[in-house]
Amino acid sequence: MIHIHFIINPIAGHGSSSLSKAFLESYFIGSLHQITVKYSEYKKHAIQLTKESIEEKAAIIVACGGDGTINEVASCLVGVAIPLGIIPIGSGNGLASNLKIPKNLRKALAVIRSNVTIKMDVGKINNRYFFSNTGIGFDAEVIKHYESKKKRTFLGYVYACLTSIKKIKHQETIEVSLNNEIRIINPFIILISNSNEMGYHLSLTPKASLQDGLLDVLIISNINRLKIFWLGILVLMGKINWLNEAKNYQVKAVELSRNDQSFLESQIDGEFHKLEKDSIKITVIEKALSVLVPS
Repeated sequence: MIHIHFIINPIAGHGSSSLSKAFLESYFIGSLHQITVKYSEYKKHAIQLTKESIEEKAAIIVACGGDGTINEVASCLVGVAIPLGIIPIGSGNGLASNLKIPKNLRKALAVIRSNVTIKMDVGKINNRYFFSNTGIGFDAEVIKHYESKKKRTFLGYVYACLTSIKKIKHQETIEVSLNNEIRIINPFIILISNSNEMGYHLSLTPKASLQDGLLDVLIISNINRLKIFWLGILVLMGKINWLNEAKNYQVKAVELSRNDQSFLESQIDGEFHKLEKDSIKITVIEKALSVLVPS
């Protein structure tokens, strides 16, 4: 008997998901699969539910939600033999899109049923994991406004971008260490990616791979509002490399430090976080997570 545990964020995708135990059981073989359904009720609850599922000897644990829910579930499965399944019912769904997991519910469940796995790299920022990307600067500001408006749609994301542009302020200098070089920069964006998608099929690091053992780093410093709008157009066109101020690197590790305050604002897999440190170290752990993918 294959024990499959589904951990569902009931408010993902505007709370319109029809996932229930009876519905899920109809897609699996009763004599072969045993289905358990759990619902997360608050932020970080999925972490607790996943740890319980590990203790309950689940064979597969499926995160049903957006990138935030996936991050909570997957963080418990790093270095664990239990594979992660993904049902993308969130707004951005960047990691699922990179893994070619369909948004169509029936097709996504077929991926779980077929039980084909790969090993993917995992990013680590201090003591937290990320699976798609993490960043400081403008993208963290966008996510902060995106979360405050509670509009988990593409238009909500655009609105958050415009709000962030209006409120843009001078960034303090940051010391960045990558590829054995130390740079002092005044950053607009520092984005560190494991995946080539941020969500909504948008990308700032199109060459990033989940299996190359490297992190892709994008640094954009000191651009004016006009260039910010040009950046937005280039992102939509998939031509970020046309921006002269965009510098790209591939690294095993990145270190960021700032001496003027006790925390750095960041986004981690599309969720806003304040890191209570004046320095952060970001590394990649190769092939640390088993994940179910289309055959």
